[in-house]
Amino acid sequence: MGAAGGGTSLLKSGVKRLLGRAGFDIVRSTNNLGGVDDFLPFEATMRAARAAGMPVGDYLDEVMNGTPGATQSTIDELGALGVFAASPNTVLEIGPGSGRYLEKTLKECSPGRYEIYETAAPWADYLVDTFGVVAQPTAGSSLAPTPDASIDLVQAHKVFNTVTFLCASRYFFEMARVTRPGGRIVFDVMTETCLDPAAVRAWASKGGAGHGSYPAAMPRQTCVDLFATVGCSLEASFLAPMGVASTEVLVFGKGA
Repeated sequence: MGAAGGGTSLLKSGVKRLLGRAGFDIVRSTNNLGGVDDFLPFEATMRAARAAGMPVGDYLDEVMNGTPGATQSTIDELGALGVFAASPNTVLEIGPGSGRYLEKTLKECSPGRYEIYETAAPWADYLVDTFGVVAQPTAGSSLAPTPDASIDLVQAHKVFNTVTFLCASRYFFEMARVTRPGGRIVFDVMTETCLDPAAVRAWASKGGAGHGSYPAAMPRQTCVDLFATVGCSLEASFLAPMGVASTEVLVFGKGA
């Protein structure tokens, strides 16, 4: 246990030195809409993952976030809930970043079309080249290029706890708009379920754990009530690790 922890610590410090030499740091940067992108410098991150001898998704989970296996555990939970059982033919993901959830989603189903909305152009280009997805033009505020009721599965992971309340809310309406009747909407938010006093103390006291609007809290009932007004009902939820605490994954179904 101690030896493994020490190895991880050395790896992390080595990666940070590598990023420093490359002139980059892993930071969150504010975009011109006032939201916060979980921005990873593409070239430096890919070099760091290669230096660590790890796939980029595993590297982000294990080294940068300190939550090994977190992405796979979320995908496994969604699979157990039947999210992929209907073999969605069209999938849309908001803010896929490095593609760690995208890659694992493609292993669970084989959609004919996978759309992404990613504000970081180098990552979007990488995902298009690597996975053959369709990158839609985005200003980080809507899903305007996607037609109404055209998507079987809409998802966003570790996105809405990094942006402002209004940015997330606007996306919620858009997600409901583009989802077809009978489709699913999956995303995580840091609800009151994740904010017991110990968690709040951890966020408040851990140096560097938060920056700008991250982590952003979102009332759970607000999500449930809002989606109910657009014909979507909460089917399931579960907690997933995030930073020093957790985030809540919500699964909505759109009525037929």
